[in-house]
Amino acid sequence: MPDDLKDNIVKGEPIYYAHTLSPKFKELIVVPISDAHYGNPLFSKHHFAKTINLVESKPNIYIVLVGDLCESSLRTSKGEIYKQVGSPQEQRDWIIKQLDPIKKKILGMVTGNHEQRIWNEAGIDISKDIAVSLGIPYRPEGILLKISFGDGNKSVEGRPFVYWGYCTHGYGGARTKSAKAVKVERVANWIHSDFYIMSHDHVVNVAPDVYLLPDNRTRDELDSDGNKTGFSIGKVVAHRKMLIKTNAYLKFGGYSEMGGFPPVDLEPVVIKLSGQGKPNVRVEV
Repeated sequence: MPDDLKDNIVKGEPIYYAHTLSPKFKELIVVPISDAHYGNPLFSKHHFAKTINLVESKPNIYIVLVGDLCESSLRTSKGEIYKQVGSPQEQRDWIIKQLDPIKKKILGMVTGNHEQRIWNEAGIDISKDIAVSLGIPYRPEGILLKISFGDGNKSVEGRPFVYWGYCTHGYGGARTKSAKAVKVERVANWIHSDFYIMSHDHVVNVAPDVYLLPDNRTRDELDSDGNKTGFSIGKVVAHRKMLIKTNAYLKFGGYSEMGGFPPVDLEPVVIKLSGQGKPNVRVEV
């Protein structure tokens, strides 16, 4: 990082991490992994392993880690502390072991409110421990990613396709799907991106949205006779963005059932970024 840029970044303010991936990729797949809650007795090891196997199956599949990987139940927190599997430290170590074989495919990581419990109680950030052990970008509050891959963008040889993605764990409580989904819609109002990932609520929701973006290119305005008016004009184009709420890896039961929360989808969201033709973001659930 250049010294002048380094000096101008205040610790804690938003930054982005840039990844330049293979120019041979015709498509890039991004899979969010969040809310594993390893340590909870209802954790679905089968579905978590299935997601890891999916990531390993093709070279163009990458992941982002969006918090609550560990259950991290404490005496002062919600959850079944006496039923959880292992201590928070053992949960952290297990997650590191599972993710180590695919660490080169992890684009970035944020923390979750369950890991935040330990941070608040003891000043220890186990999410940072995971990130450091795996050697991956980490920003606890949220992470903005610039992803470049492929070749021939706008028919120019050597020009990659570039996408922006923003990930944050999420916050607060909500009962209805619409109330859960509106949280990611709010985030999309104040930071530019092509897709937005938010977890926390354990309910999958995907919604496309469109906003208008000025094109930097301009041309001379002409009057009805074809003469220059002296003004320059430019187009305003529609920019598509995808708003994504993610799954969890907890089977139905326990304190979530007692609290009146519904069963969750155990299958991950799959985000597909096109590396040919016009840039395009698609999501499969």
